[in-house]
Amino acid sequence: MKQTLSVCSLTVWLSFALNGQSFTLEQIMSAPFPSGLSAAPTGGKVAWVQNAQGVRNIWVAEPPEYRGRQLTHYTVDDGQDLSSLEWSPDARFIVYVCGGAANRQGEFPNPTSNPAGAEQAVWRIFLEGGQPVKIGQGNSPAISPKGDAVAFLRRGQIYWARLDTVKEPTSLVQTRGSSGSLRWSPDGSKLAFVSSRGEHSYIGVYDVAAKTVQFLEPSVDRDSNPVWSPEGKRVAFIRIPSTTRVGLFGPQRSGIPWSIIVADVATGRGRVIWRAQEGTGSVFRGVVASNQLLWCAGDLLVFPWERTGWTLLYAVPANGGEAKLLTPGAFEVEYITLTPDKREVLYNSNQDDIDRRHLWRVNGAGGRPVQITKGKGIEWDPAVTSDGKGVAFFRSDARKPAHAVILVGTGEARELAPGTIPRNFPSNALVEPEQVIYTAADGMTIPAQLFLPLRARRGEKHPAVIFIHGGSRRQMLLGWHYFSYYHNAYALNQYLASQGYLVLSINFRSGTGYGMEFREALQYGATGASEFNDVLGAGLYLKSRPDVDPNAIGLWGGSYGGYLTGMGLARASDLFAAGVDIHGVHDWNVGIRTFVPQFNPLEDPERARIAFQSSPMAWVDNWRSPVLVIHGDDDRNVSFTETVALVEKLRQRGVEVEQLVFPDEVHSFLVHANWLKAFRAAIDFLDRTLKGKRTRAGGKE
Repeated sequence: MKQTLSVCSLTVWLSFALNGQSFTLEQIMSAPFPSGLSAAPTGGKVAWVQNAQGVRNIWVAEPPEYRGRQLTHYTVDDGQDLSSLEWSPDARFIVYVCGGAANRQGEFPNPTSNPAGAEQAVWRIFLEGGQPVKIGQGNSPAISPKGDAVAFLRRGQIYWARLDTVKEPTSLVQTRGSSGSLRWSPDGSKLAFVSSRGEHSYIGVYDVAAKTVQFLEPSVDRDSNPVWSPEGKRVAFIRIPSTTRVGLFGPQRSGIPWSIIVADVATGRGRVIWRAQEGTGSVFRGVVASNQLLWCAGDLLVFPWERTGWTLLYAVPANGGEAKLLTPGAFEVEYITLTPDKREVLYNSNQDDIDRRHLWRVNGAGGRPVQITKGKGIEWDPAVTSDGKGVAFFRSDARKPAHAVILVGTGEARELAPGTIPRNFPSNALVEPEQVIYTAADGMTIPAQLFLPLRARRGEKHPAVIFIHGGSRRQMLLGWHYFSYYHNAYALNQYLASQGYLVLSINFRSGTGYGMEFREALQYGATGASEFNDVLGAGLYLKSRPDVDPNAIGLWGGSYGGYLTGMGLARASDLFAAGVDIHGVHDWNVGIRTFVPQFNPLEDPERARIAFQSSPMAWVDNWRSPVLVIHGDDDRNVSFTETVALVEKLRQRGVEVEQLVFPDEVHSFLVHANWLKAFRAAIDFLDRTLKGKRTRAGGKE
């Protein structure tokens, strides 16, 4: 079998090596992307969502073979997401959500412009077979531990449906504001939730039998992340001090310290059992988890804290005391989960490998962390099987895209869905990006990944492209990324390298992975655009390389990366010959209002002035380089108005601007075909503006 696979791999490699085109965009974009890994509460089963070229389906794998099988059978690239997988207590069925969330106008994502419209609904499917059954419109399902009902959200209110009947869902809790974070008590008699009221929020507890709601220790602050104690008599939650000041897209290194509160459900009274210290770590910094508080065995609460300037895990007794550091070092913890016995925490981090992620485990009571995975792979989203024998997770590396695997005992990790990556996927034709450190225009050192052209020849000068990620709270890695958006971006960077481009993927300041001071960089974003120095420094670094044509350096990026692409073109058109700006922010005073509608620039004119000066729109008079703008007009993260206004200003100044607009598409394109269209347009544009400029400069093809 191994010999057959080796011959097959060699055949595929030779076909790419002998083909001048190397591989197609369709091939590099063909690998499925897995997400939402979830372990069943019994039976050792796991489930996840697999997105294969826009066709999303739920997969399950069961012991002992753990050979995954497709549970749902959707067949169309329709842009309707699958998410929020919830197992029944007996692991006989899964409840999930199909469709995306509504925008502020109440419109559900309909990126294919389906005349019938779209919805977001909760569905159920049995593992033994059969078709999915719709429970009702809504999202965020939470199945009762009794297994008889599921609570979910509809238009910010709590509904529920019996699972032993086919009756219509009914209203369970109607409160002011918007509800979220549904958490059942261990016996299923009560439901905790977050009630958001704008500038403040409460933790509510609904009593199913009494049909009453009680709010736990209400205050003017923002309470979130409720977690039940094992005996079901207490609820712990996080309290973040309220503020009326909008602090988006600017550094916040300290503030009024956040705290952890434990409340008695019978009385509703709570007390602070731990409070962050002033200074570093006083501002809450979360991780990727179902809840930011984990109630561990020994009556311990595990939580993330940034006291050392790095996001690490700590534990504190539920009755109060000093917090104990569980994961010492200079690195970032990211995905966390509890083992079924609640004694250990599994997590991934970039410890000792800052541009990758590996899995670790640590006892909630303390002790030396144990590394689970290592090497050149990237691992994330661990899920421990109910019997405690297996750890399922996602893995990728420089050449192999994300895929689901399981590690049982001390053996080697094996794939849960082997054969789902297409046979003609060009793994062997990809380049391994290398870590580089360059100097920003203001002297700060900036990490990046360099993709060298696939067929570089000594003395040849290549066009170069700088890729700028979004977020900005992101970190690009030395391999396929764990977010679908950057999984796609990595594919385009690899394709550009195969076509003779030198690609530099920069991890500019205000991104994650390198500690609090790097993330909360002084004067970043709307407070001074200090990241522009990183873009400018990247351009100067490329210009200094002997293998780069200094007249053919371009930019591309989406969202925050679109913002910095615009900044580069507006402020350094003499250095950057062209750029692809995908749904970028062009005026911070507009961008902030997208997230905080009540933001009023007139309330603080000086702050608004700095925000505008930190925006591409303030520098359009200097913009000369051609640009391709790409945007979907149902974008909920960056208003479509941002691109409309930019195009108007550039047209008035005679700047060459091309556009690609996707009607009804959202920020992170939901339709695979739209990703292909966007990337084809970007490649064509860069070929014409960079390779064309290079040809004219050299005087020959």
